[in-house]
Amino acid sequence: MSMLRDPSVKYSPFPQVPLAERRWPTRTITAAPRWLSTDLRDGNQAIVDPMDAHKKGRFFDLLVEIGVKEIEVGFPSAGATEFDFISGLVRDGRVPDDVLVQVLTQSREDLIRTSFASLAGAKQAIVHLYNAVSPAWREVVFGMSKEQVRDIAVHGAKIMRDEAARQPDTAWHFQYSPETFSTAELDFSLEVCEAVMEVLAPTPEHPIILNLPATVEAATPNIYADQVEYFIGNLPARDSAVISLHTHNDRGTGVAAAELALMAGADRVEGCLFGNGERTGNCCLVTMALNMYTQGVDPQLDFSDIDRVIETVEYCNELPVHQRHPYGGELVYTAFSGSHQDAIKKGFSALETQNDPHWRVPYLPIDPADLGRSYEAVIRVNSQSGKGGFAWVLEQDQGLKLPKKMQADFSPHVQRMADEVGRELNATDIWEAFKAAYHVQTADKHFQLVDYEERRGSDGTRLFTGTIAVAGQEQTVSGRGNGLISSVLTTLEDAFGLSLEVVDYTEHALTAGRDSRAAAYLECRDSAGRTIWGCGVDEDVATASVRAVLSAANSAMDAA
Repeated sequence: MSMLRDPSVKYSPFPQVPLAERRWPTRTITAAPRWLSTDLRDGNQAIVDPMDAHKKGRFFDLLVEIGVKEIEVGFPSAGATEFDFISGLVRDGRVPDDVLVQVLTQSREDLIRTSFASLAGAKQAIVHLYNAVSPAWREVVFGMSKEQVRDIAVHGAKIMRDEAARQPDTAWHFQYSPETFSTAELDFSLEVCEAVMEVLAPTPEHPIILNLPATVEAATPNIYADQVEYFIGNLPARDSAVISLHTHNDRGTGVAAAELALMAGADRVEGCLFGNGERTGNCCLVTMALNMYTQGVDPQLDFSDIDRVIETVEYCNELPVHQRHPYGGELVYTAFSGSHQDAIKKGFSALETQNDPHWRVPYLPIDPADLGRSYEAVIRVNSQSGKGGFAWVLEQDQGLKLPKKMQADFSPHVQRMADEVGRELNATDIWEAFKAAYHVQTADKHFQLVDYEERRGSDGTRLFTGTIAVAGQEQTVSGRGNGLISSVLTTLEDAFGLSLEVVDYTEHALTAGRDSRAAAYLECRDSAGRTIWGCGVDEDVATASVRAVLSAANSAMDAA
């Protein structure tokens, strides 16, 4: 088989929602919703090897640590592993007082009773009841009428009510999901939810949670937002219901659908860390929370050590977090492109001088440091990179701030190395290439400084006297000039016939503090008119400048 040339014979566009006046497009998200993690249930049933009690416990502790206050801990009737884990959390006192645990159950009497039994002794808990209501499930899966489907929900709600009454010491909360809401008739979903509310009698002080799942994402996210706004606008006793969202990612827009539906008036978001879940996954709580963070909204979740969160999730789920996953991926803050690197480098430089704390670094919507990431991996170098890339790496790794024209001079060396090795260049590669290109801290130099001293003459000139090893043989040399650099250049010309003219000179401290080393950069022109660069690094800035002259001299010998 192959793709149809006319897919309309097999697939139909999703119908529009009859909203006369949409309000959600003009709204913004200004506060965090209530978050519910379904990692231990929806995320657990979606992996090849479900988590054992140890992994579920470790994941639960992580969720509590990052600030999740509502956690769906499992499906108690699925088996002994689930039941024992849930009852163990309660029995061992592992659930903090400010955390609500939730369990899921189909609308069947035996399963509901098992769910309540798993939570015996809990201070507070949510029991989540669901049954599918859409036409495909009614007609294809169950062969039932609307009335029969509604009766299933009502019957389950009555059992929930009665079971809760048998355990009055627990503060019970009820959640109902018209499963497959996203592909069901909106008025029928409302009808079923109203029938459940009549049984459970929620109040504004003790509301029911109505979860509206996009069990299968079947339309663009604006349609889901329309569905939620329509549902909310037509729900009696809206103030007695918490509207919760549970989006899936079949069309790749699970996060976007949840964001727009939150604008449509929802109160709560369900999902998994890094979007794990059936098929293409659920709404990613990390992405959605940090999307809010980048808009100046406190998500009430703590991802300040995102790598440790990833480590735990990968261990428990045995699934890798993709390198390009928003906010958490290994490469999401990394630029290889030369123009991108240049923009990022300028952005970081601007941060040092701006007068406010606002983040304005191109290509980085969030400061990686806020998530516990260092800046070392922000710019990485391969054959696609430009001079901004290696310049950033040298600055971060060695403290060197190369003049722009020196960056251009060094660029071919880096490009040649990248082409030769055929891989990404790391900081060590780039530093070794720099040392080789400018004879910095290497033994195979033509001119190598051994020792020197500088004196001021009676006429105001400077006298350089020193020992320089030439091809390994030490020679005592001297020269006079207007300053230290010019006296060294005179020495090179008088002793070795090497003529260099200074075009530009810069220097800077490599680090702050009394014991900081200095770097000096020298742009010269040789007798053939070629531009020659030198660099010197030393604890003493004067010595660094002497080393820069000898570095340029060695480069001139290479060019000759």
